[in-house]
Amino acid sequence: MLTVIGEALVDVVRRSSGEEAHVGGSPLNVAVGLARLDHAVQFIGRFGKDPYGEAIAAHLRSSSVMVPFAPDGKPSSVATAVIDDDGAASYTFDLAWELPGLAERLPFMLQGASLLHTGSIATMLEPGAAEVLAAVEHAHPNATISFDPNCRPSIITDLEYARAQTERFVALADIVKASDEDLEWLYPGVDVRESARRWLSLGSASGRQGPAMVVVTRGSAGPWGVTAAGEAEVPAPKVKVADTVGAGDSFMAALLSGVVDRGLDGAQNREALRAMPAEVLRELLAHAASAAAITVSRAGANPPTRAEMNALNAGK
Repeated sequence: MLTVIGEALVDVVRRSSGEEAHVGGSPLNVAVGLARLDHAVQFIGRFGKDPYGEAIAAHLRSSSVMVPFAPDGKPSSVATAVIDDDGAASYTFDLAWELPGLAERLPFMLQGASLLHTGSIATMLEPGAAEVLAAVEHAHPNATISFDPNCRPSIITDLEYARAQTERFVALADIVKASDEDLEWLYPGVDVRESARRWLSLGSASGRQGPAMVVVTRGSAGPWGVTAAGEAEVPAPKVKVADTVGAGDSFMAALLSGVVDRGLDGAQNREALRAMPAEVLRELLAHAASAAAITVSRAGANPPTRAEMNALNAGK
């Protein structure tokens, strides 16, 4: 069982041609992406008893994502994305983030979880961020931990807080993915690859090993990654971009799927993950970049299925 914990929301997408709504939220997108790649996934998040909440629940059900938390009485969260002429998205948010009762239910919900992914708003916005950190600490002895900061400076404006909070999760994580924009905001004036390399050693201050792998997505420049065994990068596939909504989440889901497919998830495989050679990292990056390319070729956060990935690979 793979577990994703974080925010669910509705992306209201505004273009020059009009407005449309898509279910989203970075962690939710990762959960859907993993399920479409044929993994058993549960999503721990919140949404309301309103039309947007019904759309979120239906979207999760349609991809066979399990949802252990029932909707609550607060409004579902909304992100408004304005798409420019180049397909890039800028966001504003109206959201609530908390998971009351999570601590009491964690032992049951995380029983048998071999991987726990989180990130984005869920790891920054209180009161829910503290609950997410506690969940990661609870899962760490048994599960692979993955983290994507997916920084939102329009919501979390305090850079020092965002940097400290990010580093708390990085120190606990085995797999970290960040965009070049994330790292440039968190560490102004520092080369993004140097920031990623430094993250590899963050766990030592807390008595943990730190990440086995840090990956940086760089848009059209393609992803780059680093492990203790070496570094790798691959070019971004050439596609016609509809928009970039959900591209990073599809990349994250496919990256994790590749790790799971290789039997490298679970705390018992931490050392094997850490010893991953650069060539395997390169294969994982290429697989994840292909998933992101499919997503940007169509509107909204719409990650590919395993069948679509297989068809793409067969055509190469």
